[in-house]
Amino acid sequence: MRILIANDDGYLAPGLAALVQACEGLGELDVVAPEQNASGTSNSLTLNRPLSAFTAPNGFRYLNGTPSDCVHVALTGWLPERPGLVVSGINQGANMGDDTLYSGTVAAAMEGYLFGVPAIAFSQVEKGWAHLDAAARVARSIIEQVLASPPSAGAWLLNVNIPNRADAHALPREVTRLGRRHASAPVIRQTNPRGEPIYWIGPPGDAREGGQGTDFHATAQGRVSITPLQVDLTDHAALPAWQRWSDGGARP
Repeated sequence: MRILIANDDGYLAPGLAALVQACEGLGELDVVAPEQNASGTSNSLTLNRPLSAFTAPNGFRYLNGTPSDCVHVALTGWLPERPGLVVSGINQGANMGDDTLYSGTVAAAMEGYLFGVPAIAFSQVEKGWAHLDAAARVARSIIEQVLASPPSAGAWLLNVNIPNRADAHALPREVTRLGRRHASAPVIRQTNPRGEPIYWIGPPGDAREGGQGTDFHATAQGRVSITPLQVDLTDHAALPAWQRWSDGGARP
């Protein structure tokens, strides 16, 4: 078994080191991570400049690019053979609901999935790395379980969110769906030293769909949330209405 490990917090992030340690003994490990924090970069690939690669003293390889760059380059140019699993994280902060569309952590795992490799994204619910060792134990347990008993024969993609608790490894686990958030808070306007306006993206909105069965609900109830994801963004339920619209019928 070859396991490719990536993240979006950068190659120096404690969460990456914890995930690597959690995977030790499960197979041959390859670590490729961004040079700097690349949170919120989603599935972006760097196409407007070449990428430079480096090797850290601990053997981790890193790129001056995005999480998707890291997995893409590893799968298409670096690894001598295809890995059996791609894992990403452990992220500092949750990736639930709409956040998954922006998440570099999820994107790194998704890049592996797009290449037909099973993949898992791991995140802690709160920032600050509290009880990271317990989250790593959860990651290890889930990885061992899917390797011993894969959920399907083909590629699959899981998004795992772990409460920051010392007993995280003993918490119940729930297979969930994505919740939804309210719109983000307004942009934060400031002024730079030259008197010019600058802007910070505001914090994410609160959960607006966080009922039973969602990732928000599971983690709020002290459970580890495991959400199977897919790439197909097609609104299948609306296809008939749009087809009627295209044919000259009523609005969808």
